[in-house]
Amino acid sequence: MYETSSITEKIKLFVIIFVPIFVTQISLFLMNFFNTIMSGQAGAKDLAGVAIGTSLWVPIYTGMYGILLAVTPIIAQLTGAKKQKEITESMQQAIYVAIFLGIFVIILGALLLDPVLQVMNLQQDVERIAKYYLFALSLGIIPYFIFNTLRNFMDALGRTRMSMAIILLTLPVNIVLNYIFIFGKFGLPKMGGIGAGLATAMTYWINCIIAVVCVYALTPFRSYHIFKNWKKPIFKQWKEQLTVGLPIGSALFLETSIFSAVTILMSGYGTNTIAAHQAAMNFSSLLYMIPLSVGMALTIAVGYEVGANRLKDARTYTNIGISCSLLIAVFNSVILFVFKEPVASLYHTDTEVIELTSKFLILAIFYQLADSFGAPIQGVLRGYKDVRILFFIAIVSYWLIGLPIGWIFANYTALEAFGYWIGITIGLTCGAIALLWRQFYIQKQYAFKSSQLYESRNVR
Repeated sequence: MYETSSITEKIKLFVIIFVPIFVTQISLFLMNFFNTIMSGQAGAKDLAGVAIGTSLWVPIYTGMYGILLAVTPIIAQLTGAKKQKEITESMQQAIYVAIFLGIFVIILGALLLDPVLQVMNLQQDVERIAKYYLFALSLGIIPYFIFNTLRNFMDALGRTRMSMAIILLTLPVNIVLNYIFIFGKFGLPKMGGIGAGLATAMTYWINCIIAVVCVYALTPFRSYHIFKNWKKPIFKQWKEQLTVGLPIGSALFLETSIFSAVTILMSGYGTNTIAAHQAAMNFSSLLYMIPLSVGMALTIAVGYEVGANRLKDARTYTNIGISCSLLIAVFNSVILFVFKEPVASLYHTDTEVIELTSKFLILAIFYQLADSFGAPIQGVLRGYKDVRILFFIAIVSYWLIGLPIGWIFANYTALEAFGYWIGITIGLTCGAIALLWRQFYIQKQYAFKSSQLYESRNVR
């Protein structure tokens, strides 16, 4: 990151930050994308099993990643304030937090996975595939959390191309491992959807190893000496990260878990409906990577400017990011409407599944528009470290508005399963409106504090 003096320079820097983040998020998402598609080629039960496993894993991972994401605004603000010495200690403690969270998730999964799957009342083969897909994937959770912590550190310094390079390097490896384990190549047994979990875990390990080497050996990361003079856990610094990270993680968990809740509620509609719902959700989630990446780029840019007390520049980056996200969302909506059937056919060859998926994709157009407005604003608020409000907005808009409305539409109208998607769209729209109000409020608060500080200095 560096200081800019004109809108043109800001747009250029924002694009430099955003594009690698977007490519990285797309590549990370494509791991789940290829898991789903390649498992679907192994059979409908494998597709449904991986769909259920993914619907349980994604909200847990997203919530934990939200906690790790606190590294980005913390390091960005320290960088803007030119406090380099504090960055090393913060990163060492952040790695401790990542390991702790990984152990916590593994223990949680061991205790709760069987009861949750039994409540879902799935077909026996689908339940078995979902269970062992998650078990295989869990072998890579701790290294994946460490990788994401190091990635957030690199991104916060504005070096987003490094994490992009790592993911682009390992994505083909994941595809090859999927091919080997899912379909049983090179003398190995055919594992179906379970093999996708094992391939993903191995890829997580590779990501982590490469990231550690980069931070240790490459400029400018090695100048921070993250892996030298290692200190013991300092729980006061854990508290700082958790104070910022827990609200972020909780908000992301509540947002993503609503889709998992919908998947669970839709389990009574049959395997084809679950498969179609998951396929449409998988592709629309791919589109969500755009506003999510914009939000992550805004966290870096806004956090850097806020740390340097350049509040006007922070507002300019905010306007650039939100405008970019909305323009791309409109373009995506047109593409999605025109190519809904070819997209649906990527996931399955069954005519009924393709038809159902196409209908879900039409509904996805509307909720991704709301996402494209809300996700960048969340990134802005993270840049200001104003994160507690995110949890309350998420729980009200998604769980107290969106899900109940969806349940009513699904059970008391002819919409049935499609009613849940309408409810999600309404919830996301309410959340986006609330986030916009909070953005205006926090910008005014910072401007007021800055003016008071300026006046007090003049009096002296």
